[in-house]
Amino acid sequence: MKTKQTTNMLEDRKVNVKAKLALLWVALMFLYIYNDLFSLWQPGHIAELVEGHLEGVQFTQTMLFGAAVLMAFPSFMVLMSLSLTARVNRIVNIVVGILHILVLFGTQFVGEGETWFYWRFYELLELLFLVLIIWTAWKWPTTESGIQ
Repeated sequence: MKTKQTTNMLEDRKVNVKAKLALLWVALMFLYIYNDLFSLWQPGHIAELVEGHLEGVQFTQTMLFGAAVLMAFPSFMVLMSLSLTARVNRIVNIVVGILHILVLFGTQFVGEGETWFYWRFYELLELLFLVLIIWTAWKWPTTESGIQ
């Protein structure tokens, strides 16, 4: 007597591009937050913050406002990635991703003092996630239209 042998295969559903982009922006925000949070344990870091500067950079209202606007982008990108149309979504994710990479490279030349390994590790992860955001948006799946 033959018995039918069955195997259970795990279902591997495709993740929607919009959801994938939103999740990448959320993950990037966590990296930004943890990188800054871990900085609080560096010796002398809090004392400098209380004095209104860090590693030779003086805090001003303009500089902090600019930083706030820059760090608001990932939060907005979570919402935008889920709600914009595909064409606009693709462009906005690529442009904002590139902007954040430029800022990441630009911050390499700001400040004085020793660079800690955890900071570099998080920067590499941030760069990886930004590249994944740009790549995911760039490779957005297309469908053929019946227009002749």
